[in-house]
Amino acid sequence: MNHTTPEALGLDPAVLRDDLFEHWNRRDLQMLRLAALQGFSKVTEPLEALLTILEGCPGKQKGRSHTLGHHILMEFQAWMKEHPQVTLSSLPEQQVLALQHRALSLLTDIQPSFADTLINIYHLSSLDLATLRAHIVRLQALACYKESAVLSIKLKLQKELDMEEVCVPLILQNKLALAESFVTGHSHLEKQLVTLLDSWCHPNFSVEEIRKRFPRLSLSKQCMDQIQPKMLTKQVFRLMEKFNIDQGLCPNALHKRRLDSLRYLMYARFLEKSMTEENWTDHVQFVVADDLELQINLVEMLVKNCGLQKASQWSLRYNIPRYRLPLGVWETQQSLPPDLQQICPSDLVQTEEWVSSPSHRQKFYQAPLTKDKVHFVDTPEALQRCRNIVLKEGGIVGVDMEWQPTFGCISTQKVALVQLAIIDQVFLLDLCANGFCQHPDTVGFVRSLFSERNVLKLGYGMSGDLKCVSATWQQFLEEPLKMEGILDLLNIHQKIQRSKVKRTHNGPKEVLVREDFAEKGLSLLVQQVLGRPLDKTEQMSNWEKRPLRISQIRYAVADAYCLLDVYSVLSSNPAYFGLPADLRSISSSQSEKSADKKQKEKQAEQMKQECQGAQRVTPPRSDMEKGLLCGEKPSEDAPLLAPQKLRVVCDNMLQGLGRYLRCLGVDVIMLENTDDHRKAAKLAQDEGRVILTCGQPFQSLRSQVGEGRCLSLDCSEKARDQAVRVLRHFNVQPTPSDIFSRCQACNCDQYVAVPRKDMIGMLKQKGFLGDQDDTDHTQQPDEEMTPGVSSDLPRYALQCQWAPLSGLDPDTLTFPGGEPIQLHTVPPGLLPRIALFYVCTRCGKVFWEGSHFGRVLSMFQDVFHITDTDSAAAPVPAAQHD
Repeated sequence: MNHTTPEALGLDPAVLRDDLFEHWNRRDLQMLRLAALQGFSKVTEPLEALLTILEGCPGKQKGRSHTLGHHILMEFQAWMKEHPQVTLSSLPEQQVLALQHRALSLLTDIQPSFADTLINIYHLSSLDLATLRAHIVRLQALACYKESAVLSIKLKLQKELDMEEVCVPLILQNKLALAESFVTGHSHLEKQLVTLLDSWCHPNFSVEEIRKRFPRLSLSKQCMDQIQPKMLTKQVFRLMEKFNIDQGLCPNALHKRRLDSLRYLMYARFLEKSMTEENWTDHVQFVVADDLELQINLVEMLVKNCGLQKASQWSLRYNIPRYRLPLGVWETQQSLPPDLQQICPSDLVQTEEWVSSPSHRQKFYQAPLTKDKVHFVDTPEALQRCRNIVLKEGGIVGVDMEWQPTFGCISTQKVALVQLAIIDQVFLLDLCANGFCQHPDTVGFVRSLFSERNVLKLGYGMSGDLKCVSATWQQFLEEPLKMEGILDLLNIHQKIQRSKVKRTHNGPKEVLVREDFAEKGLSLLVQQVLGRPLDKTEQMSNWEKRPLRISQIRYAVADAYCLLDVYSVLSSNPAYFGLPADLRSISSSQSEKSADKKQKEKQAEQMKQECQGAQRVTPPRSDMEKGLLCGEKPSEDAPLLAPQKLRVVCDNMLQGLGRYLRCLGVDVIMLENTDDHRKAAKLAQDEGRVILTCGQPFQSLRSQVGEGRCLSLDCSEKARDQAVRVLRHFNVQPTPSDIFSRCQACNCDQYVAVPRKDMIGMLKQKGFLGDQDDTDHTQQPDEEMTPGVSSDLPRYALQCQWAPLSGLDPDTLTFPGGEPIQLHTVPPGLLPRIALFYVCTRCGKVFWEGSHFGRVLSMFQDVFHITDTDSAAAPVPAAQHD
């Protein structure tokens, strides 16, 4: 009888696994690698042994880069390169299928490189589609929605799966980008995704139907915000453009966008009073079009904003049925004399003068040109004369463009007018003239203009202009423009702003924190350099309507000619504005600045997801504090104001600023994306807050609150720099102890500390953790804990209110008046390393000690008040969540 010796059987995979575990627990990665490479050579069936080892690795997250499973798999991959004879093809078919099924079962909660390696080693793409599809369905049943989508993409299973089953949970978990990746390249799925999102834009859409379909989904407030009609409409239009989908497939989003545009037009005309009657009339007709519901909405808004007569006139224009008219409109229609039944905007083309009024000249920048120095170019002959003058070597040309405002209803906008300014004259290229835009001479001139390196072209924010250029001339998409001799004054303007920040402690008040000044963009630069802003009234004109009015022409000329005047002043004395002698050198470093900007934006996004911020204000403010909060600039000897005493409301254009201020200890309310700006005024009145805003809303908000209770910040400034301006304006110096003491999500300052054992019990109770996971999370040795993390309360504990855990409802896991604990955000793999979790008692968000305290401290080190105690204390990580 033959006997098989132990040596012939090779090394037992279980023995190799235990050996690797021992090296891992000692954190000896070098020995682990050596043992793995030697061990794989000694086992009889390396491919089977690898699966045995991986199946025995502790914890669910076998593929994370810091886990034992990931290290073992990477070492095996390196070993296979030295042993190319080890392949599936050398094994019997049944054994191959068994190994593939085992490998497939490991693809659950995994890191991408882990999945790719397993797929490649075991040729999982060759499995039959039914098997692969069943595995994806199993992951979905386990609520592993992200993992199932990633694996579906890697295995190219998109056509085999139900798009909604895959994408709906992703969208509701704020992972729309992954849903996009899932459908990209499959035109029928792209259309399905876009039409699905459009259906959610319908007024009768209810998220409760989705909750019933996916009962295991726990939706946070942040996720709910992403499926509001305004946010959904934005995403639908973006995806329509990305996937080149017909707008006719998205009627709900288009209607919502037009309705929002109509509301804006009403606001601009009747509240802000920034739009002329003629411009408003043109835009209203474009937005409303032949949509009966929008026509009725228009009439209803007119009744509220300017009375029955105007509402009646527009109802007559659109012949709205009597039964759909608001109260009183029909009666007013009957009483209108015939000459008032028609809407006839005054014809200003014939009555306007080229020279504006003295008051206008006193208030706004004027181009120093007479009308005969403005030349319309609408024929090849006129273009040739323009070319001979504009493209002279060594010349300087101010370049600007105008296009028809579409208020987002059309994704691509085509240029209607190009303004080219040189000293003493301006050329207006009329692209609406019949046959002129696409004439070969016009296309050739535009290409020559931008590629001529010996002609300096001045612009402001030229990326927007060039996007419209590409939409106007498709030839430039196929053969892109060669850009030479371009100087974007936006880059120079940003450098001026940064240099002002560096030169002074508080910065020029009129530039960075403005109480009586709402200019922005080019108009702000013109005011800063030339003393008067641009008149932007005609900016939102109908630039495709001919003939252009005198006021439109005057605006178009000024917009281009001011670039020459600004450049002349800046180049004559660059040091005064904090600029280098060679202004053109600023453009050359933009790629560097862009990379820096992306890095800071990435950090800001991480902070948005991971930070906490301030303390509730309970004591009454003193007279000194009230004075500071009214916006009065503090004197140098004024006492410091604690960040907890500063209470502000940020409008929805300054949410980044609001998040930073919360991180630093300020009591902040932020308007939602769907909120009207006027809500900020009501909050300021009711709660004694200061309004922080930027741009156009400043003027109307300022009039609704007390003097100094509304501050306008520079829109072009980064959120971090805006936060520094606000703190210095109010003489606030936060300390390190103020960081992360208020819930970043809901502004609450009350938390409860939840020990690991209780957190495990909650996760099991709600089905997020199985009983089989006990050993993974409750029996971890001390050395498995993350260094530096303890069960002590964080350093900001004194700045917070701490609720007892006994106040938690044991069945619903909610606090009185609060939301359920967001248990779905707690990764099970985190439990071995975190001894204490912190839960917001209002919104239920879960936090734990992470690594972000140092980053915030570094980012704002120039405004922190650091005592000897702070300096001596070891930095404590900031709270974070997944």
